[in-house]
Amino acid sequence: MTHKTIALVAHDNKKHELLEWATFNKQLLAQHKLYATGTTGTLLEKEIGIPIHKLQSGPLGGDQQIGAKISEQEIDFLIFFWDPLEMHSHDPDVKALLRIAVVWNIPVACNRASADFIITSPLLASEYQPVHPDYRAHAARAI
Repeated sequence: MTHKTIALVAHDNKKHELLEWATFNKQLLAQHKLYATGTTGTLLEKEIGIPIHKLQSGPLGGDQQIGAKISEQEIDFLIFFWDPLEMHSHDPDVKALLRIAVVWNIPVACNRASADFIITSPLLASEYQPVHPDYRAHAARAI
């Protein structure tokens, strides 16, 4: 069994849904290292009793902290139950988080169905090395 590092995030209107999903998948999640934004992490830890590395609340920089961990290749995949029907004061941070996950080619689940597919994938229990794009040419242009 290979342990993964999973980031868990949920907007306020989706926290209950993420808590239900995490409770259902508690045994699988317990085998991995979990990160979450502040409020979500506190709720998850209380609900499922698994240690969570809690960062700042999303609007206070937690989304950006997770994005930084993704860019440093410390996160294997992102479970982000976001609410597409509500405007959020930190919407630019949310878009930046989703963008950085795509830039670094990590799996992202934005709802329960996609989270179910990721958590039940045979790749979860095996060694998997995602193909990281080669950004050397892009970095050289900036100099």
